[in-house]
Formats: sequence, C-alpha cells, structure tokens
Amino acid sequence: MRRFTGDRLVVATHNKGKLEEISALLEPFSVAVSGAAALGLAEPAETEDSFVGNARIKAHAAARATGLPALADDSGITIDGLGGAPGVYTADWAETPQGRDFVLAMTRAWQELEAAAAPFPRTAQFRCTLVLAWPDGHDEVFEGIMPGQVVWPMRGSQGHGYDPIFQPDGYAVTFGEIDRWEKNRISHRADAFRKLVAGCFA
Repeated sequence: MRRFTGDRLVVATHNKGKLEEISALLEPFSVAVSGAAALGLAEPAETEDSFVGNARIKAHAAARATGLPALADDSGITIDGLGGAPGVYTADWAETPQGRDFVLAMTRAWQELEAAAAPFPRTAQFRCTLVLAWPDGHDEVFEGIMPGQVVWPMRGSQGHGYDPIFQPDGYAVTFGEIDRWEKNRISHRADAFRKLVAGCFA
C-alpha cells in the first residue's frame, strides 16, 4: 500500500458537491485539493463496464495531465433482481434530452423488477470505488458498499439519484428520508473513504 506523502491532490470530478465533500474529508491531513474543472481538465470518456475501470480512467487521466496524484470515484446502484443493473449505467438510466430525470430511472428500475417477478426483499447495493493514482502509473483501489433493498413507492426528498427507493439495511427509512449528515456517515462513499484514509493517509 503506497502512502500519500504530498500536499496537493487533484479530485477528478466536475461535480462541485462531490469536490466539497472530499475536501472536507481530507481537511485533517493538510492536503490542498483542486477539482478537475478548476484546472481545466476535460472529462474522459468512461468506456469500462466496471466501477473500478471507470474510476481508473478518470484518476489516471487527471494524474497524467497535472503531474499530481489524483483521486477519482465511480459509483452507482446494483440491483440483484436485475442481474446487477443498472450498475455503471446508473446515471445513464436517468438521461433524457432535457437532462437527467431520476424519477424516470427509479420508475424503470421498479417496472423491470416487476416484469422479472423478482422476489422480495429486492436486495440492492450502493457501491463506490475510489482510485488514487500517481503520475508514475501506480494506483490504489478502495471499494465501499452499502447493502439494502429497493422499495416502492418513492419516499423522501433528501439526497439525490435513487435515494428515495433505497432502504439501507438496519433502517426502516429510505436514503431519501435520512438526514444527509447521517447518510454521509453510513454511506457507500463513507465506507470507501474510511478505507482510503486508513490505507494512504492515516
């Protein structure tokens, strides 16, 4: 396991919220964090069929372009009754000509479960893969998982994406009903970050 010894890190995302979340998590380690957008980095095509593959594409592209270590994530929901779909296509299911519509995506997920007569509970997992890459091509990979089940109808207005239909194990409410600070504490991304910090920063 390679330790992070520098004082600057690129976060390979154009998502402002994700950049703020990662910056806050790394604040105790005195690391200056820059986002891909602020550095004028293009978003590389995500051509892999796995979370780790797409996270590697983003992290290594940013590390090569800047000469700095770079952190990228790829995340989504895998639904067992749909053979692991939507998986890496989690966001694609929400794409419309007018932008992303996650109500459409959640409705599709439930309708496909119904069509497949998937048994209850309809187990699913939110997954997050983090890749920390160095300019010399080395990387470290950390995977976080939040197990739960898909429920219907949609519940709650907190969170984003598929949160209103995902009920995490041990809870009687969906991610859409959980306070965002509580969600950030227990989520798949938090799980991956704990592993990243323990492996490379602590």
